[in-house]
Amino acid sequence: MPEPGRTVGVEEEFFLVDRSSGRPVARAAEVLAAADSPPAGTLLHDELLATQVEAVTGVSTTLDEVRTRLRQGRSTLATAADSQRAHIVATGTPPLTGPPAAIGRGKRFARIGEQYGGLLVGYESCGLHVHVGVPDRDTAVAVISHLRPWLPVLLALSGNSPFHAGVDTGYASWRMVQQARFPGSGVPPAFDSARAYDEEVARLVDLGVLVDDRMTFWLARPSPHLPTVEFRAADASITPDGAVLQAALSRALVRTALTERAAGREAPEVDSQVAAAGVWNAARHGLAGPGVDLVAQRTAPAGALVQQLVVRVRDALEDVGDLSAVRSTVAHLEQEGTGAERQRRAYAAGPAAVVRMLVAKTAPEQAGWQDLGQDG
Repeated sequence: MPEPGRTVGVEEEFFLVDRSSGRPVARAAEVLAAADSPPAGTLLHDELLATQVEAVTGVSTTLDEVRTRLRQGRSTLATAADSQRAHIVATGTPPLTGPPAAIGRGKRFARIGEQYGGLLVGYESCGLHVHVGVPDRDTAVAVISHLRPWLPVLLALSGNSPFHAGVDTGYASWRMVQQARFPGSGVPPAFDSARAYDEEVARLVDLGVLVDDRMTFWLARPSPHLPTVEFRAADASITPDGAVLQAALSRALVRTALTERAAGREAPEVDSQVAAAGVWNAARHGLAGPGVDLVAQRTAPAGALVQQLVVRVRDALEDVGDLSAVRSTVAHLEQEGTGAERQRRAYAAGPAAVVRMLVAKTAPEQAGWQDLGQDG
């Protein structure tokens, strides 16, 4: 059995955009049907909207494995999308919008559409989820209590959705603002057992705000079907490197929490309103402004919070050989900016230029395609 906190897997969501207009296009079923030979261990799925697809890596133990599998999933989807006159783009929200997107296939997605009604109008959101292996659900719940203060920092690092309908929203992560429409989003409450967690989720289902016990909007949770902690804070990452960084930091947070738990150290207290302020600041500013130190309950530069996170999980990063890679990627982010900042730089040439940049960076196979129109 793998060491607790060693295994990691990543789920990446992508928008499908029309190859001429750059606007989201509802071709998920066709693209997935065309992707008939995914790499071993890679799973390809529908998502909530017919304009979205998802690639799920197999279980990995090294960052090199994660990076390879991410690239393979992107390549497979990009090739399939090409056959359907579409591109895949990795962004939290699409820079351009099209007609209202249809709900994806299946009874569960239909139930979500029925339950949330108008909340889904204009809701287009792609995230990045990281799973880190733990022995059982009780361990997962205990670990989440320890990592709650750092979820807004993971969001700030990942901000990659500044645009909605071709307009700059002023936010690094408009995806998170859209997600906040739904009940129970943000930093999860602390629970003392898996039973307590399951009872609360069941209560929310009974109260009519969740479709089923597989659904929560919290930024971390015990996976409903795997022995993992599932991180759900991050926007979709333009490049695999951003996804790998989220995987490395998420795994290190879990390993650090396991060490603290073994030493009998309690999880820090986090006030719910301060946590909400932390998520909002991370969504608003990304790394380019103030963040919130959830434990000290005060504002702090977002960059300083990132450095605090790296220091906190340094031993765990070093233990699995990830410290150098994390430091290098964080330094690159600080120099080049988050996805939101990269999108804004591209926007100087117009909204269609943002889509072209995303097409080129999401999967190298798409970089040579030049038929994306200028009508944005």
